[in-house]
Amino acid sequence: MAQKEKVVHGALCKCQFGTTPDKLAVLTHKKWYANDKEGSEKLLATHKDIGVPFQSKTFGSCKKMNNSACVPSITKWEGYYEKEKYDPPGGYVLVEDCKATCAVAGTACIEIVKSGQIGKPTKKNMENADPEQQANVNPLVNMKEMNKIDPYDFLNIN
Repeated sequence: MAQKEKVVHGALCKCQFGTTPDKLAVLTHKKWYANDKEGSEKLLATHKDIGVPFQSKTFGSCKKMNNSACVPSITKWEGYYEKEKYDPPGGYVLVEDCKATCAVAGTACIEIVKSGQIGKPTKKNMENADPEQQANVNPLVNMKEMNKIDPYDFLNIN
């Protein structure tokens, strides 16, 4: 797999015939997580997530239905990674360039805009950061001082 992100619960999807995006809702299992330190939010999406696996269950109005309300119904996913399978649900992991076929449109018209994964810095990232380059990106932060701080201390602001 050439540096493609795995798709997780909350991934942003859009239909080429719809007017608004919707977030993917993984409903096929409660076991496999990615990019989620506590293992409670980012379930891995698989090609078994079919039907209406979306949080709002709509992409707005549908051009294929004369601009009536969209009710997506995924019949299949294409482009999933066949070397990584999760049981349950017996599904192959979706990656960021997968497309879904909608029963209404009859074509692979639903695409993934954002995988749902979010990068979070670790202490190791801070230790390995090039201080000179970081000074150019953010001149207000002294990387030598930052290496003494756990990044989760300032990310979890109360």
